Amino acid sequence: MTTVEHGPAGTDAVAHRASPSRASGAARRRGCWSRPAWHEVLLLAVVYALYTFTRRITVGGAKEAVANANRVLRVEHVVGLAPERWLNHAVSTRPLLAVPADYAYAKLHYAVTLVVLVWLWRAHPGAYLQARRTLTAATLLGLLGFATVPVAPPRMLPGFIDTMTRYGSDGWWGSAASAPRGLGSFTNQVAAVPSLHVGWAIWCGWMVARLAQREWVRGLAIGYPIVVVLVVLSTANHYLVDAAAGLLVLLAGYPISRTAVRLGWLKPAPTPIGTR
Repeated sequence: MTTVEHGPAGTDAVAHRASPSRASGAARRRGCWSRPAWHEVLLLAVVYALYTFTRRITVGGAKEAVANANRVLRVEHVVGLAPERWLNHAVSTRPLLAVPADYAYAKLHYAVTLVVLVWLWRAHPGAYLQARRTLTAATLLGLLGFATVPVAPPRMLPGFIDTMTRYGSDGWWGSAASAPRGLGSFTNQVAAVPSLHVGWAIWCGWMVARLAQREWVRGLAIGYPIVVVLVVLSTANHYLVDAAAGLLVLLAGYPISRTAVRLGWLKPAPTPIGTR
């Protein structure tokens, strides 16, 4: 809307008033609720530190972890869903497939999740808080699983190829899965169940497919978790059961975070500007 005001000298001064839709759009770009970004960065850093260091705390040792891994494989064979071995051999014997899969396993888990978090913060602040709380709750559930039920990944069992070790000279990782060389002691090598690679990937796909405006972006979002499942299986880092467990902890993360709000442990998300 444009209004014309006449100044004392008789000249016309043009003053622009933003329309309600333009104002609400600007508010969304600035952020619909007031929450300092450094608070979020600090919180995510704390969660990541917990993810990194609590994975080293497990009940039981390597022997129990291998026994649990064999139980997982037996269950998969009983139900007729055990694609890990043939997929692992099909990919690991082909460098053109194996090396990109190794890079995807080592990098996408962190990079894509961070990009989606920043995108939600900037483009969809009204959805950010609940989305971040769901991801945090799912991650903490995963850490609880790592600590209480150690499970050795397929790469530690006979008959599987440790794809990342075989092609370690092509990347920055060492023999300790996706950990950089020399930092293997900071990881838990028997933290296969649940697969947070898969859980986080499903979260990313869910958020982007729900909120993105471009159809091709939504298509990529839907395909991303499928690619991650194929990557974790083909590199012998997870079982199909782990992928299903990653989905379960994510699904549980949403009601847990909502329950925490109802119990008063967390503050409810502020109402976005323009929706009151």
